[in-house]
Amino acid sequence: MKIDYHKSFQKAFKRLDRKLQNKVIERIRLFQSDVNYPLLKNHALIGSMKGKRAISVTGNVRIIFEEYEDYTLVVMLDVGGHSQVYGM
Repeated sequence: MKIDYHKSFQKAFKRLDRKLQNKVIERIRLFQSDVNYPLLKNHALIGSMKGKRAISVTGNVRIIFEEYEDYTLVVMLDVGGHSQVYGM
């Protein structure tokens, strides 16, 4: 699996506090070892975000991504709380 990080993800990641950044890194490592690990709650998005997927970092924080060719390539698009990443 190759993971690329979109500029919007990088920018959002830098705004997180160090503790949350470490949690994000931990979840991405877990994701790399098993995309369907239950703790991640990997799921497809709907509506205006159709075609994208999300995984859980904490109860409120999500990583939004797109996957290509059965997870051969993953592009991390955004990270943050529900209201930030889902535009609510």
